Amino acid sequence: MNQKEYTKELLEERIGYTFRNKAFLAEALTHSSYCNENKHRKIESNERLEFLGDSILSVITAEYLFSTFPGEDEGFLTRTRAALVCESTLAVLASEIGLGDFMSFGHGEIISGGGKKRKSIIADAFEALLAAIYLDSGMEQVKIFLLPRLIRMLETVSKKGTEDYKSMLQRIVQQTPEEKLSYAEKGEEGPPHDRIFHFEVYLNSNLLGAGKGRTKREAEQQAAKHALILLGELNEETP
Repeated sequence: MNQKEYTKELLEERIGYTFRNKAFLAEALTHSSYCNENKHRKIESNERLEFLGDSILSVITAEYLFSTFPGEDEGFLTRTRAALVCESTLAVLASEIGLGDFMSFGHGEIISGGGKKRKSIIADAFEALLAAIYLDSGMEQVKIFLLPRLIRMLETVSKKGTEDYKSMLQRIVQQTPEEKLSYAEKGEEGPPHDRIFHFEVYLNSNLLGAGKGRTKREAEQQAAKHALILLGELNEETP
């Protein structure tokens, strides 16, 4: 299939939803690199929709877990939600519908060839798509689209375990009540459409680990992983 065949109608067919206002879908599929190179067109990138979609995803996921696992405590619910809404999970869901193929990128991003397959980009676009559906039809329609996918991913998450690096580090530190963890952003690099964020994690005022990633969330996770390695809780080969 060539690029011209990746129409919005095909995407609507794949997701099982037809937009009444196509502008919402167009915005959800527009990467910031396209806007930066086409400022005269006055088109918005999907960043604002991503912001809204992130909150919608969190609410729907929390509500589902709360009602599905009445016997589980807050810790379990928090860890499971974190695993379900993390970048890797969203990237899988985005890849399943080939979301990156339908997106509008700037020339530089197209030349590099990585945009439509980069986890951070397609995960963000998936959140933007949720927001677009919400604005077009409301929360119930988002649930119709999202919940079957979340339920399926929950099975995968359960098999892998639900504790991420930040949660694991927090659990270890909490064994000593007076100790306190904090994360600090130490800078960023790269063009606007391909940012790399740098974070450090501190135990009280002592540097415990450092990490970088294409999103702040990923950078924090990598900093926590580094700390766990230094503490002897993980080895260097841990994926």
